[in-house]
Amino acid sequence: MNNIKNNIFYVGVNDHELDLFEGQYIVPNGMAYNSYVITDDKTAVLDTVDVKFGDKWLENVNEVLGDKSPDYLIIQHMEPDHSACIDKFVNKYPDAVIVGNAKTFDMLRAFFPDLDLPNTLTVKDGEILSLGSCELKFITAPMVHWPEVMLTYDITHKVLFSADAFGKFGALDTEEDWACEARRYYFGIVGKYGAQVQALLKKAAALDIETICPLHGPVLTENLGYYLDLYNTWSSYGVESDGIFIAYTSVYGNTKKAVEILRDKLIEMGCPKVSVADLAREDMAECVEDGFRYGKIVLATTTYNGEIFPFMNHFIDDLVERNYQNRTIGIIENGSWAPMAAKRIKAKFEKSKDIKFTDTVVSIKSAVKSENIAQIQAMAEELMK
Repeated sequence: MNNIKNNIFYVGVNDHELDLFEGQYIVPNGMAYNSYVITDDKTAVLDTVDVKFGDKWLENVNEVLGDKSPDYLIIQHMEPDHSACIDKFVNKYPDAVIVGNAKTFDMLRAFFPDLDLPNTLTVKDGEILSLGSCELKFITAPMVHWPEVMLTYDITHKVLFSADAFGKFGALDTEEDWACEARRYYFGIVGKYGAQVQALLKKAAALDIETICPLHGPVLTENLGYYLDLYNTWSSYGVESDGIFIAYTSVYGNTKKAVEILRDKLIEMGCPKVSVADLAREDMAECVEDGFRYGKIVLATTTYNGEIFPFMNHFIDDLVERNYQNRTIGIIENGSWAPMAAKRIKAKFEKSKDIKFTDTVVSIKSAVKSENIAQIQAMAEELMK
């Protein structure tokens, strides 16, 4: 098994069978379920893996420990992709102590109502467990992104086992840009809980961290400031990239034409980046990712049954559900007899914080006309201020 640092070993697995993570997120490069073993006078296993890979995971653990039985199983997160093999572990190592917080054990009993747990240790925030030379400090992180989540900090080796924080989509035997899939993962799964992530980052700032070991994605060992800074931007709903994101739906191509005119004008005016997405045809999670990435966004859509076209409605719901805030929004609406999209869009953001709409609304009746081109020009000028 992979030796991460000193006496810390990786015993996780890669999943290339999965098509949708959590039943909704496309994962073309699979998924990694990470688990770790720390060997010392006493040994600790951190988290299990998805149920499909229980036997392989136990083989990995055995490869590190040999004939020695682990003393502890530390449960950082009870979501089944990390906890599904607790029963297998307990059956194989009945003398091991299961470590978690009070909420962990409430969930554990809910997931495994018939599992006998003779040896448990309930820990609180800041408590320390000694394995010998290695001391582990537990850091509770409620709602990052479940209420029972806790992190484990190896004080001796300066390693932060970060649960789902700093995770990403993708198996470990594929190479891809970290930020893209980590951003999509963050805003899809953790994005609603920015305040809680901010609280966790404040705790992490007091630690001397040299290595981050998440439950998904690669172990992070270099340039940790880059990852921490991104998490700070994401969780504070700050602007990561300079540019404008245009998300649209179009039935017969007229709304799309307006989007293309706006895109071209913005580029001509020197906008550093104009990202455009057809919400009906592109991965919705990637569109949500771009919605949070940029500080300015344009929503272009048709009126449909007196409401917003379904894909746009879905997209806006995904943004609002994740505490979308601190953004400027432009609206392009289309309706052949009664355009209503702009009114409906503004209503959906009524409870969102620090949302500013451009003064100009492009309102199309069926096809783009000269007055609409003038509106698009005015909107482009507002967005470029």
